[in-house]
Amino acid sequence: MSETRVLIVEDESLIAMMLEDFIESLGHVPVKIVDSVESGLAALEEEVFDVAILDVNLSNREPSWPIADALEASGKPFLFTSGGDIEPPPERHRDRLFLEKPFTLEGVDEAIKSVLSP
Repeated sequence: MSETRVLIVEDESLIAMMLEDFIESLGHVPVKIVDSVESGLAALEEEVFDVAILDVNLSNREPSWPIADALEASGKPFLFTSGGDIEPPPERHRDRLFLEKPFTLEGVDEAIKSVLSP
């Protein structure tokens, strides 16, 4: 797979850094790490990326659904991550790929490949 530019939406800095390392190890480029809905929506307008990885619950249990909605409207591929206990996603996002924490290198690789496959 060619070099893929990845936007990371994750509010836990250690998890974001680990994900960034995994993405680089896989030969991809982490373009930016953002940690809130506000910064995520801004990044959609400002950054060039191929796929986004969205933590479901951001700071103060703020759900990332508005970012997912904007990504879906723009046709950008994305996937969700979760550490477990989450409210069910809105109906419109129930079929999206969820990558469970803790991540593995192989799991991140397969998830990126899966959302980028036609």
